[in-house]
Amino acid sequence: MALLTITSNDVALEVSTLGAEMQNLRDGDGRSLQWDGDPAVWSGRAPLLFPIVGELAGGRYRWNGREYALARHGFARGSVFDVVTHDARSATLRLAASDATRAVYPFEFALDLAYAIDGATLSIAASIANHGAAPMPASIGFHPAFRWPLPYGEPRDDHAIVFEHDEPEPMRRLDRDGLLEAQTQPTPIVGRTLALRDSLFEHDALIFDRLTSRRLSYGARRGPRLSIRFDDLPMLGVWTKPQAAGFICIEPWQGVADPTGFDGDLGQKPGIVMIDAGVSRVFTMTIELVAG
Repeated sequence: MALLTITSNDVALEVSTLGAEMQNLRDGDGRSLQWDGDPAVWSGRAPLLFPIVGELAGGRYRWNGREYALARHGFARGSVFDVVTHDARSATLRLAASDATRAVYPFEFALDLAYAIDGATLSIAASIANHGAAPMPASIGFHPAFRWPLPYGEPRDDHAIVFEHDEPEPMRRLDRDGLLEAQTQPTPIVGRTLALRDSLFEHDALIFDRLTSRRLSYGARRGPRLSIRFDDLPMLGVWTKPQAAGFICIEPWQGVADPTGFDGDLGQKPGIVMIDAGVSRVFTMTIELVAG
């Protein structure tokens, strides 16, 4: 594992070659905006979800008449990426198909993660290339954990997520096996605002699979905030460990867990995209530190 640093006068980021994972996003004064991965609570910081998002029913999926085992959120987060390019403001890392990945995901892929900093904005682009001869099913998800509260002296209970548009549609929850429950629940978003409280997460993540917004902000009413944009990702998870953690995960997804009772093949899993042979799909997220 190696750490790559990219920086500007406004923000800096360390990225690990293990999982191409963001390790520490800091402001220009060195204050950390990102969870530190305390293993006593949760060792993740910003795991990358690929080639699936969420849990599989029974931990297995079917493709072309065969069955494969694959852990929740896939294998990218535990894989070592190669460094393609790295300079003061950007870094690109790559995970390519190998014998180990083919054993659980029988496709010829290349997954590139490109990080770039411009002023106070961090841009992240995940490019999935299909180097095989047939269409390839895939999902992708970002899972960054931000400090809750942010390091600007405002109370934890004053933090909220504010969406670009009103979000009246119901949300989803996970069952005890980590599968998507069939029934929906009323959204806790009031207008455009999700006021953050530990009680929201007593039954795991909030899952918004009918989201209108592709932009939101996170922070307190006063002080700097994070503006997050995810034009290519239609779903969103929000999660923390209630009463135990100083983080909030804001997770744009292309894909979700298998629904309870799901028995289709991988191509029928909700949120899966089919990438044609010789084609790449790019999924982007930007994180901007905005002054209060």
